[in-house]
Amino acid sequence: MDTVTLWELAALAVASALVGFSKTAVSGANTVSLAIFAAVLPARESTGVLLPILIAGDVLAVLTYRRHAHWPTLWRLFPAVAFGVVFGVVFMMWADDRAVRTSIGAILLLMAAVTMARRRAAGRDAKNGDRGAEPPSLRSRAGRVKARSYGVLGGFTTMVANAGGPVLSLYLLSAGFRKLGFLGTSAWFFLIVNSFKVPFSVGLGLIDARSLLLDAAMVLFVLPGAYLGKLCVDRIDQRVFERLVIGATILGGLQLLLR
Repeated sequence: MDTVTLWELAALAVASALVGFSKTAVSGANTVSLAIFAAVLPARESTGVLLPILIAGDVLAVLTYRRHAHWPTLWRLFPAVAFGVVFGVVFMMWADDRAVRTSIGAILLLMAAVTMARRRAAGRDAKNGDRGAEPPSLRSRAGRVKARSYGVLGGFTTMVANAGGPVLSLYLLSAGFRKLGFLGTSAWFFLIVNSFKVPFSVGLGLIDARSLLLDAAMVLFVLPGAYLGKLCVDRIDQRVFERLVIGATILGGLQLLLR
Protein backbone atom coordinates (compact mmCIF):
# COMPACT_ATOMS: atom_id res chain seq x y z
CA MET A 1 0.00 0.00 0.00
CA ASP A 2 2.98 2.33 0.49
CA THR A 3 3.70 2.34 -3.26
CA VAL A 4 0.22 3.14 -4.59
CA THR A 5 0.50 5.74 -7.36
CA LEU A 6 -1.83 8.66 -8.04
CA TRP A 7 -3.44 6.84 -10.97
CA GLU A 8 -3.97 3.77 -8.80
CA LEU A 9 -5.58 5.93 -6.11
CA ALA A 10 -7.89 7.32 -8.78
CA ALA A 11 -8.82 3.77 -9.81
CA LEU A 12 -9.56 2.88 -6.18
CA ALA A 13 -11.71 6.00 -5.87
CA VAL A 14 -13.76 4.95 -8.91
CA ALA A 15 -14.08 1.45 -7.46
CA SER A 16 -15.27 2.89 -4.14
CA ALA A 17 -17.90 5.00 -5.92
CA LEU A 18 -19.04 1.83 -7.70
CA VAL A 19 -19.49 0.20 -4.28
CA GLY A 20 -21.97 2.91 -3.31
CA PHE A 21 -23.69 2.67 -6.68
CA SER A 22 -23.97 -1.11 -6.46
CA LYS A 23 -25.51 -0.99 -3.00
CA THR A 24 -28.35 1.33 -4.03
CA ALA A 25 -28.87 0.39 -7.69
CA VAL A 26 -27.13 -2.54 -9.44
CA SER A 27 -25.37 -5.09 -7.25
CA GLY A 28 -23.30 -6.44 -10.14
CA ALA A 29 -21.07 -3.34 -10.10
CA ASN A 30 -19.48 -4.73 -6.94
CA THR A 31 -17.52 -7.32 -8.89
CA VAL A 32 -15.83 -4.56 -10.89
CA SER A 33 -14.77 -2.90 -7.62
CA LEU A 34 -13.36 -6.20 -6.42
CA ALA A 35 -11.34 -6.64 -9.60
CA ILE A 36 -9.91 -3.11 -9.37
CA PHE A 37 -8.90 -3.44 -5.72
CA ALA A 38 -7.29 -6.84 -6.33
CA ALA A 39 -5.40 -5.46 -9.36
CA VAL A 40 -4.07 -2.33 -7.60
CA LEU A 41 -3.30 -3.83 -4.17
CA PRO A 42 -1.88 -7.20 -3.13
CA ALA A 43 -4.82 -9.56 -3.65
CA ARG A 44 -4.92 -10.87 -0.08
CA GLU A 45 -4.74 -7.41 1.52
CA SER A 46 -7.27 -5.97 -0.93
CA THR A 47 -10.07 -7.98 0.68
CA GLY A 48 -9.40 -6.32 4.04
CA VAL A 49 -9.18 -2.82 2.56
CA LEU A 50 -12.43 -3.27 0.65
CA LEU A 51 -14.45 -4.62 3.58
CA PRO A 52 -14.96 -1.34 5.54
CA ILE A 53 -15.84 0.41 2.28
CA LEU A 54 -18.47 -2.24 1.61
CA ILE A 55 -19.87 -1.80 5.12
CA ALA A 56 -20.18 1.95 4.53
CA GLY A 57 -22.17 1.16 1.39
CA ASP A 58 -24.27 -1.35 3.33
CA VAL A 59 -25.20 1.30 5.90
CA LEU A 60 -26.36 3.66 3.15
CA ALA A 61 -28.35 0.86 1.50
CA VAL A 62 -30.06 -0.05 4.78
CA LEU A 63 -30.97 3.59 5.40
CA THR A 64 -32.53 3.70 1.93
CA TYR A 65 -34.33 0.33 1.74
CA ARG A 66 -34.58 -0.82 5.38
CA ARG A 67 -38.37 -1.24 5.30
CA HIS A 68 -38.36 -3.74 2.43
CA ALA A 69 -36.33 -6.60 3.93
CA HIS A 70 -37.83 -10.09 4.20
CA TRP A 71 -36.51 -11.32 7.54
CA PRO A 72 -37.65 -14.99 7.33
CA THR A 73 -35.39 -15.37 4.30
CA LEU A 74 -32.49 -13.75 6.15
CA TRP A 75 -32.85 -16.00 9.19
CA ARG A 76 -32.96 -19.04 6.92
CA LEU A 77 -29.68 -18.04 5.26
CA PHE A 78 -27.59 -16.87 8.21
CA PRO A 79 -26.57 -20.24 9.76
CA ALA A 80 -25.27 -21.60 6.45
CA VAL A 81 -23.57 -18.29 5.65
CA ALA A 82 -21.76 -18.36 9.01
CA PHE A 83 -20.45 -21.83 8.20
CA GLY A 84 -19.26 -20.62 4.80
CA VAL A 85 -17.49 -17.64 6.37
CA VAL A 86 -15.63 -19.88 8.83
CA PHE A 87 -14.64 -22.16 5.94
CA GLY A 88 -13.32 -19.08 4.14
CA VAL A 89 -11.34 -18.04 7.23
CA VAL A 90 -9.65 -21.44 7.33
CA PHE A 91 -8.71 -21.04 3.66
CA MET A 92 -7.32 -17.54 4.24
CA MET A 93 -5.17 -18.78 7.13
CA TRP A 94 -2.90 -20.72 4.78
CA ALA A 95 -3.43 -19.01 1.42
CA ASP A 96 -0.66 -16.73 0.15
CA ASP A 97 -1.16 -13.78 -2.20
CA ARG A 98 -0.89 -15.95 -5.32
CA ALA A 99 -3.49 -18.42 -4.04
CA VAL A 100 -5.86 -15.60 -3.09
CA ARG A 101 -5.32 -13.86 -6.44
CA THR A 102 -6.07 -17.08 -8.31
CA SER A 103 -9.10 -17.74 -6.11
CA ILE A 104 -10.46 -14.23 -6.64
CA GLY A 105 -9.98 -14.55 -10.39
CA ALA A 106 -11.77 -17.90 -10.48
CA ILE A 107 -14.56 -16.57 -8.24
CA LEU A 108 -15.00 -13.53 -10.49
CA LEU A 109 -15.45 -15.77 -13.53
CA LEU A 110 -17.86 -17.96 -11.57
CA MET A 111 -19.78 -14.87 -10.47
CA ALA A 112 -19.97 -13.66 -14.06
CA ALA A 113 -21.59 -16.98 -14.99
CA VAL A 114 -23.91 -16.71 -11.98
CA THR A 115 -24.88 -13.17 -12.97
CA MET A 116 -25.75 -14.27 -16.51
CA ALA A 117 -27.96 -16.99 -15.04
CA ARG A 118 -29.48 -14.37 -12.74
CA ARG A 119 -30.30 -12.14 -15.70
CA ARG A 120 -32.12 -14.99 -17.40
CA ALA A 121 -34.10 -15.65 -14.21
CA ALA A 122 -34.93 -11.95 -13.91
CA GLY A 123 -36.17 -11.90 -17.50
CA ARG A 124 -38.68 -14.64 -16.76
CA ASP A 125 -40.13 -12.60 -13.89
CA ALA A 126 -39.92 -9.12 -15.47
CA LYS A 127 -43.67 -8.81 -16.06
CA ASN A 128 -44.63 -9.45 -12.41
CA GLY A 129 -45.25 -6.77 -9.80
CA ASP A 130 -42.78 -5.25 -7.32
CA ARG A 131 -43.09 -7.42 -4.23
CA GLY A 132 -40.79 -8.74 -1.56
CA ALA A 133 -42.38 -11.97 -0.48
CA GLU A 134 -41.05 -15.39 -1.35
CA PRO A 135 -43.18 -18.13 -2.91
CA PRO A 136 -44.40 -20.96 -0.70
CA SER A 137 -42.18 -23.44 -2.55
CA LEU A 138 -39.10 -22.09 -0.77
CA ARG A 139 -40.56 -23.13 2.56
CA SER A 140 -40.34 -26.77 1.50
CA ARG A 141 -37.52 -29.18 2.22
CA ALA A 142 -36.01 -28.49 -1.20
CA GLY A 143 -36.17 -24.79 -0.41
CA ARG A 144 -34.26 -25.29 2.84
CA VAL A 145 -31.58 -27.33 1.05
CA LYS A 146 -31.32 -24.62 -1.58
CA ALA A 147 -30.94 -21.91 1.07
CA ARG A 148 -28.18 -23.86 2.82
CA SER A 149 -26.31 -24.46 -0.43
CA TYR A 150 -26.45 -20.83 -1.47
CA GLY A 151 -25.66 -19.74 2.08
CA VAL A 152 -22.45 -21.80 2.35
CA LEU A 153 -21.26 -20.69 -1.09
CA GLY A 154 -22.15 -17.08 -0.36
CA GLY A 155 -20.37 -17.15 3.00
CA PHE A 156 -17.20 -18.62 1.51
CA THR A 157 -17.07 -16.26 -1.48
CA THR A 158 -17.76 -13.18 0.63
CA MET A 159 -15.02 -14.08 3.13
CA VAL A 160 -12.37 -14.95 0.54
CA ALA A 161 -13.15 -12.32 -2.08
CA ASN A 162 -16.02 -10.07 -0.88
CA ALA A 163 -17.88 -11.62 -3.83
CA GLY A 164 -21.06 -12.97 -2.27
CA GLY A 165 -23.32 -10.50 -4.09
CA PRO A 166 -24.07 -12.51 -7.25
CA VAL A 167 -24.71 -15.64 -5.16
CA LEU A 168 -27.29 -13.86 -3.03
CA SER A 169 -28.75 -12.14 -6.10
CA LEU A 170 -29.32 -15.45 -7.84
CA TYR A 171 -30.96 -16.91 -4.74
CA LEU A 172 -33.28 -13.94 -4.18
CA LEU A 173 -34.35 -13.76 -7.81
CA SER A 174 -34.97 -17.50 -7.93
CA ALA A 175 -37.07 -17.02 -4.78
CA GLY A 176 -39.32 -14.54 -6.57
CA PHE A 177 -38.09 -11.27 -5.08
CA ARG A 178 -38.75 -8.04 -6.97
CA LYS A 179 -36.82 -4.78 -6.93
CA LEU A 180 -37.63 -3.30 -3.51
CA GLY A 181 -37.75 -6.61 -1.64
CA PHE A 182 -34.52 -7.60 -3.37
CA LEU A 183 -32.70 -4.37 -2.42
CA GLY A 184 -34.00 -4.29 1.15
CA THR A 185 -33.16 -7.92 1.90
CA SER A 186 -29.73 -7.60 0.28
CA ALA A 187 -28.97 -4.44 2.24
CA TRP A 188 -29.61 -6.00 5.65
CA PHE A 189 -27.96 -9.27 4.66
CA PHE A 190 -24.63 -7.70 3.71
CA LEU A 191 -24.57 -5.19 6.57
CA ILE A 192 -24.89 -8.06 9.06
CA VAL A 193 -22.61 -10.52 7.24
CA ASN A 194 -19.87 -8.00 6.45
CA SER A 195 -19.89 -6.79 10.06
CA PHE A 196 -19.62 -10.42 11.17
CA LYS A 197 -16.49 -10.76 9.02
CA VAL A 198 -14.62 -7.84 10.63
CA PRO A 199 -13.15 -9.70 13.65
CA PHE A 200 -11.94 -12.50 11.39
CA SER A 201 -10.33 -10.04 8.99
CA VAL A 202 -8.59 -8.28 11.87
CA GLY A 203 -7.37 -11.61 13.23
CA LEU A 204 -5.99 -12.55 9.82
CA GLY A 205 -4.14 -9.24 9.59
CA LEU A 206 -6.23 -8.07 6.64
CA ILE A 207 -7.44 -4.97 8.48
CA ASP A 208 -4.89 -2.81 10.28
CA ALA A 209 -4.07 0.88 10.85
CA ARG A 210 -2.65 1.37 7.35
CA SER A 211 -5.62 -0.24 5.61
CA LEU A 212 -8.04 1.85 7.69
CA LEU A 213 -6.17 5.01 6.71
CA LEU A 214 -6.73 4.19 3.04
CA ASP A 215 -10.36 3.33 3.84
CA ALA A 216 -10.86 6.75 5.45
CA ALA A 217 -9.97 8.38 2.13
CA MET A 218 -11.86 5.97 -0.10
CA VAL A 219 -15.10 5.91 1.89
CA LEU A 220 -15.71 9.53 0.87
CA PHE A 221 -16.34 8.33 -2.67
CA VAL A 222 -18.98 5.82 -1.56
CA LEU A 223 -21.42 8.63 -0.73
CA PRO A 224 -21.74 10.17 -4.22
CA GLY A 225 -21.85 6.69 -5.72
CA ALA A 226 -24.75 5.71 -3.48
CA TYR A 227 -26.55 8.99 -4.22
CA LEU A 228 -26.15 8.46 -7.96
CA GLY A 229 -27.44 4.90 -7.60
CA LYS A 230 -30.53 6.12 -5.76
CA LEU A 231 -31.23 8.61 -8.54
CA CYS A 232 -30.69 6.04 -11.28
CA VAL A 233 -32.37 2.97 -9.78
CA ASP A 234 -35.67 3.66 -11.56
CA ARG A 235 -34.13 4.99 -14.78
CA ILE A 236 -31.16 2.76 -15.52
CA ASP A 237 -31.27 0.32 -18.41
CA GLN A 238 -30.29 -2.66 -16.30
CA ARG A 239 -29.65 -5.04 -19.19
CA VAL A 240 -27.09 -2.78 -20.84
CA PHE A 241 -25.39 -1.99 -17.56
CA GLU A 242 -25.19 -5.62 -16.50
CA ARG A 243 -23.65 -6.55 -19.84
CA LEU A 244 -20.89 -4.01 -19.18
CA VAL A 245 -20.47 -5.30 -15.63
CA ILE A 246 -20.23 -8.90 -16.81
CA GLY A 247 -17.66 -7.98 -19.46
CA ALA A 248 -15.54 -6.03 -16.99
CA THR A 249 -15.80 -8.84 -14.45
CA ILE A 250 -14.62 -11.44 -16.96
CA LEU A 251 -11.68 -9.23 -17.99
CA GLY A 252 -10.79 -8.63 -14.33
CA GLY A 253 -10.95 -12.34 -13.52
CA LEU A 254 -8.78 -13.27 -16.48
CA GLN A 255 -6.30 -10.54 -15.60
CA LEU A 256 -5.91 -11.93 -12.08
CA LEU A 257 -5.59 -15.51 -13.30
CA LEU A 258 -2.96 -14.63 -15.92
CA ARG A 259 -1.09 -12.06 -13.82
